[in-house]
Amino acid sequence: MNASTSRFDPAFIRQQRQRLVELRAQLQRATRVGEAEEGGINAQSRGEAHELEEDAQKLAMLEVEGTLVAHDLRRLALVERALAKIDDGSYGVSDVSGRSIAKERLEAMPEAVDSIDDTVKK
Repeated sequence: MNASTSRFDPAFIRQQRQRLVELRAQLQRATRVGEAEEGGINAQSRGEAHELEEDAQKLAMLEVEGTLVAHDLRRLALVERALAKIDDGSYGVSDVSGRSIAKERLEAMPEAVDSIDDTVKK
């Protein structure tokens, strides 16, 4: 453990790891469900008589599902990165600037890998 992680007590790091592991499982489940629903909508569309209004509704549903799945996948990548940072001792240090991430930010969003200042500058 390096100096950057040692600014947090071991109990906080354990708690954050557990939160991240649980969040990863939730996001993986949500992604699987979303992809399955998207596949179901596509399968349902095949071989049916099509009405424009039904097609428009199905396209809208597919767009929403796709957006949700993409969001979950991006968040899942952040969770994986945060877990890797715990393992390498850099949890709580911004990937962008190398500055400390506020403990309050990590409590609110355990998968944060950059500080608020870095997020605003993007």
